[in-house]
Amino acid sequence: MAERMISPQNRSEETGLEVRLRPQRLQEYIGQDRVKANLGILIEAARGRHEPLDHVLIYGPPGLGKTTLAHVVANEMGVNIRITAGPAIERAGDLAAILTNLRQGDVLFVDEVHRLGKAVEEVLYPAMEDFCLDIVIGKGPGARNIRLKLPRFTLIGATTRLALMTAPLRARFGAVYRLDFYEPDAMRAIVERSARILGVTIDTAGIAEIARRARGTPRVANRLLRRVRDYAEVRAGGGITQTVAEDALTLLEVDPLGLDEIDRRVLRTIIEKYDGGPVGLETIGAALSEEPDTIMDVVEPYLLQLGFLDRTPRGRIATRLAYEHLSLPYHESPQPGLF
Repeated sequence: MAERMISPQNRSEETGLEVRLRPQRLQEYIGQDRVKANLGILIEAARGRHEPLDHVLIYGPPGLGKTTLAHVVANEMGVNIRITAGPAIERAGDLAAILTNLRQGDVLFVDEVHRLGKAVEEVLYPAMEDFCLDIVIGKGPGARNIRLKLPRFTLIGATTRLALMTAPLRARFGAVYRLDFYEPDAMRAIVERSARILGVTIDTAGIAEIARRARGTPRVANRLLRRVRDYAEVRAGGGITQTVAEDALTLLEVDPLGLDEIDRRVLRTIIEKYDGGPVGLETIGAALSEEPDTIMDVVEPYLLQLGFLDRTPRGRIATRLAYEHLSLPYHESPQPGLF
């Protein structure tokens, strides 16, 4: 799944490019206007009081800019940022080492924060609330508890699975924001900005074509732009027009709505093997030799946004729009949706 052209997951070879394309200030950040407005007020108020920012939790599908927002917040506050991930913090001692190296006002960004272990969370609670670190020295009757003061810092957590976070951890974040898929206007602006930074020659129609197929996800848009640029340099003299973009993306099997072969396989599996549904997620995963969680996290969100899938008490159902997109005859399922 991670190797899909339109996968929102980050790839190691793209890290350097993402840093280059990443906006540095809130005014440079395109889209997510509601989140930007609220963050702007939060940052301005904290700077006015000369205080560190409240802890912030950002959630939403991958590739929408959670890490970028964390860097923007650190830049706006004029502080350093320390980056880690939930799975990387295996023991309480790992977290203690990170926390004791922070400075006053620093931002600690924890990606996939829902994957923190229980023992690690227990250490994190007093650190977030009281900016203290409780350490137990020794074992048995002679054990002693020492409380170390920590500098006031800001924890920014990012997650794609908010429901998997424990309630005590969620409650300790002062501000919680959801990132949604980007609107078409924002996607076009993102593609135009990235093309300008990369020095790509592209017209307005070419920008619109790439933006339309990027699934409302900036990371996907930047990846498609690079692949279309490669195609244009080899077969079209370097310039990207709508026709060049269409030809390149068709060769990559990305259709006009941004669906790739795996998306179409999921829909065809539901329609052709299971008569349009309802069918359970585990059954779909078994039919495609994919993990159900991967289908739910990576494939489903965009298909649900397009209205191609419907969730019901008994499973997933392909909607009329899915049949029409695949040019298949539609028959309505008797199973009602879950609202």
